[in-house]
Amino acid sequence: MRKPPSLRFPPLREGNRAGRAGSTASQGEPRSAPARFPLQAGGTLRRGSKQQSLRNLPPQGDATMQTYRLYIDGEWIDTGTRYEVRNPANGEAIAECAVAGEAELNAAVDAAARAFPEWAARSYEERGELLRAVAQGIKARYEEFALAETQETGRCLRETLAHDIPAAIAVFEYFAGIAPATLGETIPVPGMYLNYTRREPYGVVGAITPWNFPLWLAAIKIAPALAVGNTMVLKPAPTTPITALMLAEVMHQAGIPAGVFNVLTDPTPATIGDLLTRHPKVRKVSFTGSTAVGVRVMQNAATHIAPVSLELGGKSPFLVFADADFDRALAHALLANYFAQGQMCTAATRIFVERPLYERFRDAFVARAQRLQIGDPLDPTTEFATLHKREQLEKTEFYVRAALEEGAKLLAGGRRLTEPPFDKGFYFAPTVLEEVQPTMRVACDEIFGPVAMLMPFEGEAEAVRLANNTDYGLAAGVWTQDIGKALRVAHQIEAGKVWVNCYNMIPPQAPYGGYKLSGFGRELGLHCLLDLYTQVKNVQVDLSPDYFEWFG
Repeated sequence: MRKPPSLRFPPLREGNRAGRAGSTASQGEPRSAPARFPLQAGGTLRRGSKQQSLRNLPPQGDATMQTYRLYIDGEWIDTGTRYEVRNPANGEAIAECAVAGEAELNAAVDAAARAFPEWAARSYEERGELLRAVAQGIKARYEEFALAETQETGRCLRETLAHDIPAAIAVFEYFAGIAPATLGETIPVPGMYLNYTRREPYGVVGAITPWNFPLWLAAIKIAPALAVGNTMVLKPAPTTPITALMLAEVMHQAGIPAGVFNVLTDPTPATIGDLLTRHPKVRKVSFTGSTAVGVRVMQNAATHIAPVSLELGGKSPFLVFADADFDRALAHALLANYFAQGQMCTAATRIFVERPLYERFRDAFVARAQRLQIGDPLDPTTEFATLHKREQLEKTEFYVRAALEEGAKLLAGGRRLTEPPFDKGFYFAPTVLEEVQPTMRVACDEIFGPVAMLMPFEGEAEAVRLANNTDYGLAAGVWTQDIGKALRVAHQIEAGKVWVNCYNMIPPQAPYGGYKLSGFGRELGLHCLLDLYTQVKNVQVDLSPDYFEWFG
């Protein structure tokens, strides 16, 4: 089995450490690791590179208070009112951010509108060079970004170092080079005419991003939108604004012109978001978040007929056939449920296992889930950390309780961790359920927490039926060594992303988005430049020496 690239972490399970709640493994027991880090950016970290070293990070638990202002028209604006951003793992305040109001929102949109003509008139090459400079700027502050993302999200440092930062860098590098591929086409038409199309930017893009992968999910909107000549006003989630503001610093230093990129923060999820998506000068809206808020975003944008792209929730199926590579499927099933504590739109919480393999897979999955290293997100040996906020904890508790009341069986976890040091965060033990019926709320609704459900199936037809028995359609995983079976099943699953014998691999070159209540529009890849951030203009030129008089 291939090992993940070295991050210079201490050996896993070394010594006694608080955070092994529920663990039954002995010290030093080897751990089977996934073949590659999830959500990969198309490459791997270089062994021994500076990015992988922890030597420049402050001591664990050291959260120096920072103060951040709004970034509008190339300037840092202090509104005089601030709110605190807190570390979910311990409740400590780690930053103060300015509170934007309607005046600041209007100023940011006006700045983006003023900057648009000059930015759009620049060549693809000029814009690409600036985006490459942004990528280099993130690299120069690699560890700082990883630490900030860990502290504001509560996710493991090993995740932000290995995935979030390299993935964001790769997105900027990719779109810096691919934008010239947004070519128009020449169309043969009757008569002596030249008919062709052009791809042109919309203008001001209003972007709203969630709290689970704040830097990467911002990057996949910013990089393509700016690459083809749009300008942007970004509204990050209230609880995770720090990396967005750090990115504004990098973009400013890279030479992105004033007004091209703007960042607004405020402590409420809806206030600035509503104003932004209703603003008549915002000509395109890009949103990642919950389905319920996505509906609201569409309604707001409809007031001025602005096109919308939505990447929303999911309830992804994970289909394990009897002939699957057992160890590989098991490793990725854990990854699909417990990476980021299950706070992923692609989380494959519905694990369907073909009956001949079911009991063996169930027992192994439960054993591995119970051995996950739970602890401080800043500890590089931690594999599983806190949920992001109290609402997520309470939601997870509600769905587990409802599942048990409806007849599901608890195999692991199922409770909040309240003993020190977990009492200061929102820790919920990795949970496994079985005897779950497809009609139960836990099987139908997106939980956004570490709750995996194991269910048996018999044959391809039932696997497809169970997989599609959901209102969502973001992603799916298919596990079999029969490529014909894999493709038959993949083609029948109602989801925008289907992984075969892998999971959560999202390279910037490939489109990403959902079916049904998971939204519409495809981020990443050439598709997003063509479908999300450019509009088509048709030009017809009369080349004939003759003309006609319609009115005698």
